[in-house]
Amino acid sequence: MSDFVSHLTLGFGVALTLQHLGLAFLGCLVGTLIGVLPGLGATATIAMLLPVTFGLGPVGALIMLSGIYYGAQYGGSTTAILVNIPGEGTSVVTALDGHQMARQGRAGIALGVAAIGSFFAGTVGTLVIAALGTPLTRLAQVFSPVEYFSLMVMGLVFAMVLAHGSLLKATAMILLGILLSTVGIDMETGEERMTFGLPILYDGIDFTVLAMGIFGIAEILRNLENKERRDVVRQSIGRLMPNRDDFRESYKPVIRGTIIGSILGILPGNGAVLAPFVSYTVEKKLARDPSRFGRGAIQGVAGPEAANNAGAQTSFIPLLTLGIPPNSVMALMVGAMTIHGIVPGPQVMTTNPALFWGMVASMWVGNLMLLVINLPLIGLWVRLLAVPYRLLFPSIVLFCCIGIYSVNALPTDVMFIAFFGVVGFVLIKMGFEPAPLLLGFVLGKLMEENFRRALIISRGDMMTFLERPVSAGLLLVAALFLAFALLPTVRKSRDEVFDE
Repeated sequence: MSDFVSHLTLGFGVALTLQHLGLAFLGCLVGTLIGVLPGLGATATIAMLLPVTFGLGPVGALIMLSGIYYGAQYGGSTTAILVNIPGEGTSVVTALDGHQMARQGRAGIALGVAAIGSFFAGTVGTLVIAALGTPLTRLAQVFSPVEYFSLMVMGLVFAMVLAHGSLLKATAMILLGILLSTVGIDMETGEERMTFGLPILYDGIDFTVLAMGIFGIAEILRNLENKERRDVVRQSIGRLMPNRDDFRESYKPVIRGTIIGSILGILPGNGAVLAPFVSYTVEKKLARDPSRFGRGAIQGVAGPEAANNAGAQTSFIPLLTLGIPPNSVMALMVGAMTIHGIVPGPQVMTTNPALFWGMVASMWVGNLMLLVINLPLIGLWVRLLAVPYRLLFPSIVLFCCIGIYSVNALPTDVMFIAFFGVVGFVLIKMGFEPAPLLLGFVLGKLMEENFRRALIISRGDMMTFLERPVSAGLLLVAALFLAFALLPTVRKSRDEVFDE
């Protein structure tokens, strides 16, 4: 307990400096703005802002990027409730009852419950990270390259199963990401790999270029293709603070949603995305009158929003303790840490405790900021919803080009983000989700490195992955999870969850 308190004291000492408070506020504000404006998500925004972090310290950069991530979760609920368009994919469920509440003149209540439930869930999620951080890091420190390789295999299998669309397409995207990670000069042998004789590929594909193209530019192209349809609520928003009856109906769903999100957020493979869906299903099963859901049930807003934000917080646990990104946003965080010379993994807590605990403490500070930012500025967010896409996207593309050019001052980087943007757009049109590709790209390099180390230690014996109990257990879990997902009934249920 004393270690827990001392660690949090160190974290708040780092997070409450003037610079880090400013960066946390900036991240939360930008994240809320991105969440409110449909069309760009947290992943695309973080990808586009990676070049900006070059001028910041590692702690400040990660605090700002983290603020964008959970700020977008907050902002997405605002758009879902007021416009019936989920600003974030995880806000799809919130739109079902939140928008109906808004049409009934209870928009303020829906927004207030969403914000309060999110703050509570975010606070609990932060405490879960602080409580599990030390024991998980100690466990990870006894991992050898063999266990790390098996853990990454399990993470990619989870990502494959939990991705949208077909399992075959998700598998193809992961394998493509791993393949792209091998481009460049092999540091072990000095041989060229898939460079096609082009000197610009000798150093491999730059992570920032790939992320900005696949997510940033591709997302803009996809949104320009779609016609704008905005069912903006015309009624007054009304009071924001829920009354006693509203609290009575929503506090249990908030608690249940927080527990569900905290558990699913830890799972590798983007388990946090499932949290709002699971929470909504649970609340509907427990409700005395399930027919109210879809017609403005406050439980349908409170539970999923709490699950959404709890999952967003606890998804940092695999990243900070094991160095394994559970979703595409955390993969971008790995890229940001690598840019600043930080090797993700359990050694971060021991070699750079200020970074680890500073990030943990900043999450609670950021959640408090979001509570202050969201509710008083509802009027501003409503006005911003009237801004047409055609005015936003040209300036975003210009910002992307300037940002990526400023990193290495290479015109070819601008050409590459355009190329990957078109590739990403084509993949989306063909029903391929780009998130598994980025996970495969990030984990591909780490997997190759640990695979080689494991074989060197075992003198080329492949059985080492099955002879070590922890490694064999991780591979067995991955195999069972994949086999279970391939069952016809499970595949049908999985497709129904993501199609809702």
